[in-house]
Amino acid sequence: MTTEELRSRLGRVGIWMPPPERIGVDPAATATAIERAGFTSVWVGGGNPDQAAFARLRAQLSGSERLIVATGIANVWAWQPAGLRTEAEALAADFPGRFILGLGVSHAPAVEALGHAYLRPLRKLEKFLDELDHPAYHGAEHELPPIVIAALGPKMLELARDQALGSHPYFTTPEHTRFARGVLGPAPLLVPELACTLASDPAQGAATARAYAERYLRLPNYTKNLERFGFGAADLEGTGSDRLISQIIPNGSGPLHERIKSHLDAGADQVVIQPLDADGFTPAALTSLAGVVAEFT
Repeated sequence: MTTEELRSRLGRVGIWMPPPERIGVDPAATATAIERAGFTSVWVGGGNPDQAAFARLRAQLSGSERLIVATGIANVWAWQPAGLRTEAEALAADFPGRFILGLGVSHAPAVEALGHAYLRPLRKLEKFLDELDHPAYHGAEHELPPIVIAALGPKMLELARDQALGSHPYFTTPEHTRFARGVLGPAPLLVPELACTLASDPAQGAATARAYAERYLRLPNYTKNLERFGFGAADLEGTGSDRLISQIIPNGSGPLHERIKSHLDAGADQVVIQPLDADGFTPAALTSLAGVVAEFT
């Protein structure tokens, strides 16, 4: 499948979700609900570090008819290239055109928990990609699915441009999307994640957004990236400033609609929405969310 074919099939708005077991939902049933609500893709986080994670991805593919399922991301420190290729090839073969392999270098705490030192992550990913697509595998019965990279800074974006089909950034602003498109050029895919809350109580929505932001503002990969776009220490402390929260985690249907449009106008091909509300992945909540973004789908 070419990049243009994949871009067309992805559409403009998809869903991003944590691992199904983390939020207590059935993977197949959730995929069914996402597809019935009218979304065209689901990107699954959590690092997808083992065969069990890929079994859940398979369940999501089996539970839907056309939904594109992607890893958002698979942590390269958790896998040997040959093992990941085996898992990815199997999904690509069994569900043609419906699986995307998102790869990333994760963050120091998660990598150290796996027993690795978080050293030279760019070189780690370069080497991993080389081994994943080793010439010894070429001509085999199965082929790799499309690959995208979780890229924030310029060097990682260049790698996504040169050795993958594009980039899947996380916890970023529309300004980053514009910057990323400038580095990638017009051809590669650009699919940023966008967390949101549609809580009927604005105070509850704000509390949910800030609890979410606090976790990511502890990770230097994200804070260093945000500093590139004018956010200072006061923006990045604790649960984040109002300015930062409004850019990264819109609260309410109007701000969500505006932020999606900002990302698309800045060069995103698809924006994948992560609902943070407690009921965010129920069929009713997904249908409500689809109504908010109907203009883009």
